Amino acid sequence: MKHRREIKLFKLRKEYKLGKLDEASVNPDPVVQFEKWFTEAVNAGIDDVNAMILATADRFGVPSARTVLLKDFGKNGFTFFTNYGSRKGSDLDENPNAALVFYWKELERQVRIRGKVKKLPKKVSAEYFAVRPLKSQLAAWASPQSSKIDGREYLEERFSSYEKEFEKKKMQLPPFWGGYILVPVEIEFWQGRENRLHDRILFEIVKRRWQISRLAP
Repeated sequence: MKHRREIKLFKLRKEYKLGKLDEASVNPDPVVQFEKWFTEAVNAGIDDVNAMILATADRFGVPSARTVLLKDFGKNGFTFFTNYGSRKGSDLDENPNAALVFYWKELERQVRIRGKVKKLPKKVSAEYFAVRPLKSQLAAWASPQSSKIDGREYLEERFSSYEKEFEKKKMQLPPFWGGYILVPVEIEFWQGRENRLHDRILFEIVKRRWQISRLAP
């Protein structure tokens, strides 16, 4: 029997009318421009405003993508934390090139960032780990992230085991967990516009300086 899809995907369309972006109005420093947009997204009350897609690839160029949380940003780059033994950690060991995507649909905006990723110093990871909620700290110890496991019971047993262990001693940073920073070489700001004629302003490093260009939508 032929499957009949009830939702007609080609009918799922909308027009983008909330804003515009041009070379004259954008800040010449893309990190400052990102901060402006990020602040506006926070003030708009967007859920998980710091959620971003992290795309990586292994040494063969096979891609993988997932959502992670931005935990800091500035002139040096964009920071996130994870298990070093995870799929993304493995990919980044083999291939440091990666990309980030932020999408704030309520503002009809997207930011794409491309660059190289490097591990943060252990001290920085330890400082961040120390301010995480206790159960999040325990979860980092308990989860062999990206590994195949027999069932949820396995995780819950490990969580309980570490919970008991750290009742008797001070919480420590797991040796397999920490931070990364993506150092950007390209940042693109996308503002939805009517008739699919979107505004795309690209910043890219040319001779150690940010150069601004407009891209066709």
